[in-house]
Amino acid sequence: MSGDDAKPGKPIIMTKLMQWLLGASVLFAIWGSFVTKQVEIPILDKWSNLVLFFPVIAIILFGLYAAMVVLWRVYNFNDCEEAAKELLEQIKEARKDLINKGMIFKEVTEEASGK
Repeated sequence: MSGDDAKPGKPIIMTKLMQWLLGASVLFAIWGSFVTKQVEIPILDKWSNLVLFFPVIAIILFGLYAAMVVLWRVYNFNDCEEAAKELLEQIKEARKDLINKGMIFKEVTEEASGK
């Protein structure tokens, strides 16, 4: 942050990256205190292997979550037929306008365009 950004009374905006880094730092600090036995909780002795591999498990679960979100959004992606027709009309109008201004187009057949 530069000196201009830290004016008194000006709120500091927390970006999404800063939120994720803060959350990861807090979780890492808690995990580190468990692993180094800074915090003594009897049940953690029984589950020490799980606590030790928690960061790896968390990364795997986050990856699965991210993949599921992407797949779900792709599955629910809507086709916009009206917008496609409107866009084709705008392309035709732009093409006519360019032809009127002297531009020459090569005609592309459907076979040549790969459709």
